[in-house]
Amino acid sequence: MAKKPKEKLEQFAFMVTRSVGSIGSVIVHSILFLGAFVSVWSGFVAFESMLLFLTTIVSLEAIYLSIFIQMTINYQAEDIDEIQEDIDEIQEDVDEIQEDVDEIQEDVDEIQEDVEEMTEEEKEEEALHAGQAKTLEEIQTGLKKLITDIERLQNK
Repeated sequence: MAKKPKEKLEQFAFMVTRSVGSIGSVIVHSILFLGAFVSVWSGFVAFESMLLFLTTIVSLEAIYLSIFIQMTINYQAEDIDEIQEDIDEIQEDVDEIQEDVDEIQEDVDEIQEDVEEMTEEEKEEEALHAGQAKTLEEIQTGLKKLITDIERLQNK
């Protein structure tokens, strides 16, 4: 897919901005400045002409560099805005998840209460069954005693 002119210019701006902030750029500029002063010392160019030319070139370079740097900053600002929007969306999702977790915790608490109530009911049932079993045992003992007494009376 062919790039739009704006995209090409942005890519060029990023390339220039990256290259200007490198050691290679310092070396190239140092060699060019040294060459300008050597050309004056050698007598190839008049000092005033060299300063005029060098000042013009450096001024143009500064103008274009500031434009490219500002383009890079603007592009990064757009990225930061997009990242901030993503962060806001993630925060909303985290808030929703926290609400879900709170609801689940409430459900767990209710279930725990139900389990505790069931345990209490089971204990009450066990106590009731124990009481009924004791009563049945007492009735059986009483009946056995009564049968024994009736048999004794019949044998007399």
